[in-house]
Parts: sequence; C-alpha cells; structure tokens
Amino acid sequence: MAPETPLLDRIKSISDLRLLEDHEVMILAEEVRQEIIDAVSQTGGHLGAGLGVVELTVALHHVFNTPKDRLIFDVGHQAYPHKIITGRRDRMRTIRKEGGLSGFTKRTESEFDPFGAGHSSTSISAGLGMAKARDLQDGDNHVISVIGDGAMSAGLAFEALNNAGHEKSKLIVILNDNDMSIAPPTGAMSHYLAKLWSGRNYGYFRETVKNITRNLPSGMEMMAKRFEEYTKGMAVGGTLFEELGFNYFGPIDGHDLAQLLPVLRNLRDTQNGPVLLHCVTQKGKGYAPAEESADRFHGVSAFDKETGNSLAGKKSNKPSYTKVFAEELIHQAQRDPKIVAITAAMPSGTGLDLFGKAFPDRCFDVGIAEQHAVTFAAGLASEGFRPFCAIYSTFLQRAYDQIIHDVAIQNLPVRFAIDRAGLVGADGATHAGSFDIAYLNCLPNMVVMASSDEEELRRMVATAAAYDDGPIAFRYNRGEGPGVERTEEEAPLVIGKGRVIQKGEKLAVVNFGGRLSAIRAAAEQLALETGPITIIDARFAKPLDQELILQAARDHGALLTVEEGSSGGFGDAVNRLLLEHGVMDQAGLVLRNAYFDDRYLDHAAPETQFGWTGLDEAGLKARIREILSLA
Repeated sequence: MAPETPLLDRIKSISDLRLLEDHEVMILAEEVRQEIIDAVSQTGGHLGAGLGVVELTVALHHVFNTPKDRLIFDVGHQAYPHKIITGRRDRMRTIRKEGGLSGFTKRTESEFDPFGAGHSSTSISAGLGMAKARDLQDGDNHVISVIGDGAMSAGLAFEALNNAGHEKSKLIVILNDNDMSIAPPTGAMSHYLAKLWSGRNYGYFRETVKNITRNLPSGMEMMAKRFEEYTKGMAVGGTLFEELGFNYFGPIDGHDLAQLLPVLRNLRDTQNGPVLLHCVTQKGKGYAPAEESADRFHGVSAFDKETGNSLAGKKSNKPSYTKVFAEELIHQAQRDPKIVAITAAMPSGTGLDLFGKAFPDRCFDVGIAEQHAVTFAAGLASEGFRPFCAIYSTFLQRAYDQIIHDVAIQNLPVRFAIDRAGLVGADGATHAGSFDIAYLNCLPNMVVMASSDEEELRRMVATAAAYDDGPIAFRYNRGEGPGVERTEEEAPLVIGKGRVIQKGEKLAVVNFGGRLSAIRAAAEQLALETGPITIIDARFAKPLDQELILQAARDHGALLTVEEGSSGGFGDAVNRLLLEHGVMDQAGLVLRNAYFDDRYLDHAAPETQFGWTGLDEAGLKARIREILSLA
C-alpha cells in the first residue's frame, strides 16, 4: 500500500517547498522518507544512504535558492530524496531501469544536478571549481558540497579541503557523518553552541580573537588558541578543519530540523570564506531493518516493506564470481602465510569479508582510498609478501598512476583482482568495467588475464599466487558464472597460454573473458547452417599466446576477437600481432573485433546492454554470419 503523503503531494515545484513553515518541513521530511522506502521496495536500489540525509536534503532546498545555489551530492546514491523534491518524484519507480532515472546525480537529468557523481569524494573539488567560476564572474550564489558515507577517507577530499582553505572562496562543505563520528554531539548545549557558532556574533568574536593573538608573545598566543578551542568545544576533528583554513561548526544532529534549519540560515546569511558543517546522521534512519543492518541495506533488490525481506525470489545454487574468488584466495592463503588481501572500502563487494574472517590479521580495508591501496600493496610486495589488491575495475581507474609508478615500473608482484569487469547493469556508465584491459595492457611488466568461467577464475587466483616475477591482474564479471564446479586442485596456468575449446574450419573466434558461454551457444545454434567453428579461450591479453593466435589466423579464412571492454584492449593487441608477423597480408583473411562501442552505456539490464554492444547471443550470431559471408 502506498504511503499517505498529503504534504508531499502539494509540492509541485521547489518554490512550493520554500513556502512551508518550519514545522511543515519536519512533516514533509517524514513523508519523503516513506516515499523513498515505498519506491525502492518496488525497484531496488540504494536505500540506506538516502534515508540518512532526508532531513538534511529537505532543509538545504528549503533554505537555499537551488538550482541557482549549487547543491552537489558526493556519491550520488545519497540523492534519492533530492530527486523526489526536485520534480522527479513521478519517475522514482523507474530508477536504475532502462530509460528511467539514474541511480546517481546526472547533469543531463535535471538542472538541480549541477555535477554527476557515481564515484566518491569528488564534491569538494567540484564545488570549489564552481565557487571560483562564480567569483571570476562576480556572482553571488552559494555552493554547497555534501560529502559523507565514508567519502571523506579519500585523498581527493583532503586535497580539495587544502586548496579550498588556501583559496578562501565562499564554499559550504557539509560532512554527512553517518558512521565515523569525529566528535560526538553533547546534548542541548551542543545544539545551542552550534547555532551560536554559525551566527554573526561568534564569527565576529573568533576573528577578533585571531587578530588580537597574532601580536601576542608565543606563549600567550597558544593560551588564547586553547581558550578559543575550549569555548567552542572543538575536538580533534574541528581543529583539523580549522587548520586547513575552514571555519568548523558542529557536530550537530543532522536529523533535528529544529537546530539544522537555523544553522543553515546563519551559514547562508553570514558565510564569508570556506566553512564546514559537521552533521551526525544515521544511515537507514527511520526504517528499522535498514537501521539494524546499514551495510545490507546500502544497495538492495526489491523487498517487502513490512519485513525488509528480499523479493528477489529463490537464490541460485551457483556461487557468484566474487565468492569463487574469495574462497580460492582463502584456499591459497591457508598454504601460504605471505598472502595478504587489500580492499578499498568494499569488503563484502569484493568477497574479502570472507577472507577477513579467516585471516583477520592479513586482511586490510583502507577505506575509499584506491590510490593508497595500490601503493600500500606495493610496499607489502617490496618486503616479500604476496598482496592481492581486490578492487572493482571502475574504481581501479582512480589509482592508475600508482599502478604505473609504484608497481609496474618497479616490477613489484602485486596481484590485482579486478571485480565487476565488463557491464554491470543498473549502476550504469560510472560503474561499468570498460577500460581495464586497455589501460593495463599497455603497461610493460604487466600480465593481464580474464576468466571465462568459475574454474578458470580459480586457476587464475592460483596462478597469481604463484607468480612472483612482477605485477599480474585477472578480471572477472559481476554475478554468477555458467556453473562450472571445482574438479581438482587448481594448478597454475602457464603464463601466456590459451586453450582451444572446439575446432572448426572457416572461422576462429578468439574469446577473452566472460562471453565464452554466449559464443558457444551462438556457435551451437549456427552449426547446421555454417558448420562448426573454432573457439579459442585466450585467457591472457598480455602476454598473448602468439603461437596459438597466429596459427588460428593462418588456418582459417576469418578471425573474430571478442572481449568485454573498450577498443585499445585485447582485439587491438591481436591486430598488432597479426600485422607485425605479416599475417594481415594473407590473401583473403577476414579480421573483425567485437568490443564495446565508443560510447558510455546507460543503465539497463545487463543482457540489454550486451544487446546494445552486439555481444549477446543474437549479436554474436549476426557477426558470425556476416564474417562467414565474406570469408
């Protein structure tokens, strides 16, 4: 049953929200919360983060003149309440579906989304850029960056804070502190001081104290500084932000509109330079199942509102690739005490929560800090350990310089377990693992593998564990494989050697990665029409199995490469190999590459996305027919 939302029903535009009295804003916030729960229970999506910022979001739009005032949400999965009150309520039940709303903020979706965000920790940098653009044009609008949900752990956020403190531009940063409180609130006095500190009188008092103490002897200056911090009630967190050049206010209760609204009004009316407002919130606020299990309700499938139980249906007996990786890594680590594992704030997403339970002293979650994760792994490798750095393909992009400078140039044996390789469905372009083959394949000293099924993934984990000659990477898909079970102890692969799946005559299809099952299905359906075709599972994009690929090109009239990635990856490496060995001059050879189109793919079901790229069964059959017609 849909929730009753009489006040929300009246909000047809943002101007309607600004006409509300403060007590009505409180009622509206609860109605927005119930709307989020009802919508996400039907569609799935990100739930906990949005529930935690309902009051803050409603308050910001009520107090500030958005969209003229720029409101930037870090990691756009916080933005569900923002979407509801900025004209997109009627489309909320299309979120993350083909043709529907994005699960993140998106510039092309609404003028209220000034900056797109799927990855974390970008809001302060983007906000400072907007603030400087405003200053250069003599503008007068506000810029507000809302950062939280762990995003403050990334180096980019602190780089931006450091620069913003130096530039002194008018910028409001709101720390949505939902699980790593820097300093706890202290009841009614804290509420009063937060309001006082954000007003004119305290700002004037603080600047006066600073001006006086600049000319005092060093000992007295330190005493005055300590007095100021004492009167403000600052803990270490506040002092840190002050030293970076921000005026720090808080912590305040981010769910208490009675204190949040006046504080935001004071910041709006008195702000001069960069300020940071520290709001303490609760992820999943207002929905008991999400409050009790914030991690499980971060991202959900459709669920029963009353119980919180998933409606996804009976689970498959096949394990996910992520679980296959984790179990094999545990197996290898039981035999090798030098194996350690590193994740960047995604222990459950990468399966390293299982590894951490088995080996708590050998598993490291460094937070949302992929750059640090890679160099940290390099440091471990330099001391003789065998680190596995498990990071999503799309997040590993953030650490590219560290892969080159700290790992590859030094030829350190860091193992990169690249989860979510290829298309990821509802998360869309920001999370698709499209580029890792290309950006790793060009690096000297790097070995690049891709698994076509569960058994191959197990063998690649074993291969990486045994490989000490330099960096090595293996990629695998989101979700489940075809269901290949373990048959025996996983022997390491021979580096740079592929395998022949079946033999045919006119055409050889050389696969790299997770489309092997689709290729085999397409070939089987076409067998009576075209005859058997050769199917090769390359296993390695670098080094290539030169002997196998060259022989396949010479023995067949046509060659098709298939990969789940952008141009510049496996197919281009094969093309270069054939060119360098003169095979491209072979009379009558038809060569084609199947990879992702040169565009960013919008969110949709994975099979729909594969259809867009021509990598589904139907698309592969069409390609095979076309190539054979030319051979």
